[in-house]
Amino acid sequence: MTILGIETSCDETAASVVRLSPQGGAEVLSSIIHSQIDDHQAYGGVVPEIAARSHVEMIEGVAARAMSEAGLGYGDLDGVGATAGPGLVGGVMVGLGFGKAVALARSLPFVAVNHLEGHAVSARLGARVDYPFLLLLVSGGHCQLLEVRGIGDMSRLGTTIDDAAGEAFDKIAKAMGLGYPGGPALERLAAKGDGSRFDLPRALLGRKDCDFSFSGLKTAASRIAQTLETEQDRADLADAVQNAIARQLAERSDRAMADYAERHVARTFVVAGGVAANRTVRRVLEEAAARRGFSFVAPPMAYCTDNAAMIALAGAERLRLGLVSDIDAPARPRWPLDEARAIADPVHPTGRKGAKA
Repeated sequence: MTILGIETSCDETAASVVRLSPQGGAEVLSSIIHSQIDDHQAYGGVVPEIAARSHVEMIEGVAARAMSEAGLGYGDLDGVGATAGPGLVGGVMVGLGFGKAVALARSLPFVAVNHLEGHAVSARLGARVDYPFLLLLVSGGHCQLLEVRGIGDMSRLGTTIDDAAGEAFDKIAKAMGLGYPGGPALERLAAKGDGSRFDLPRALLGRKDCDFSFSGLKTAASRIAQTLETEQDRADLADAVQNAIARQLAERSDRAMADYAERHVARTFVVAGGVAANRTVRRVLEEAAARRGFSFVAPPMAYCTDNAAMIALAGAERLRLGLVSDIDAPARPRWPLDEARAIADPVHPTGRKGAKA
């Protein structure tokens, strides 16, 4: 089964061709990503209108490159998958519309893919990861712990009650004057620092659930950033921030692993999303998994941040189960993986965009 995947949910225009074997193994035949970092750098963050216009300009060429690198024509495809949300809805509409057009022109089945579900299966691009598994999905816009029983079958165990970990990385980096994208810049600076100098707050210590909170850390670190005088001061704060975020992720994940282990014999802990590319976060989470007797899996670095290979894989897994989408599937700015719980037990107000997490 060979699928073209399209991803345009934020500031990367991406296309990929993935082949799914009958045994469920995934082979990435191509993965093309056009980054918009240069377009947004002057603004210190993603400007939705600029992002959407860039997607319009780039999507056809990026998809053509993905097909060429795979050595295939559109007639060789078995289906098309495209991100339908969550994300910046203007950008989502571009990729979703392009994917629908390819499917219609070639009479192919179309799959509207949840971007977060793409992250959830992304570890399967680099290794065999059997269902079920415990997932920490940690990115710029989301921070969740989920029990993943299969494609389209996930239960939320915990989520952030305010900011996501990646958002905290980026906003603290911006307060420190590190530019955009902030997370990788902060990680590089932290390598030269000694975070023990700073005592940053630890959130939700009295709670027994698996939820996260990073707003207090973000506020405290941003205030300290205004008092720094030397490059070493900044490196020390960067290291303290990185360690604090990794510690909270590990503490909540440990609690989720303890709960998960009571209900499952097979114990696999998957960490996915853009923050999974942070080496300190990976190391701390891998150590936490080892203490609980869980095997630790993370996607290859190339598939941690937004990419279309994960969208193609999620689309292929859905298509294999006969989960085809209607051609009028809408673009969704919000789309929880555990939608039933997000509606019944919302952490954030639902609003006109729907339930968030």
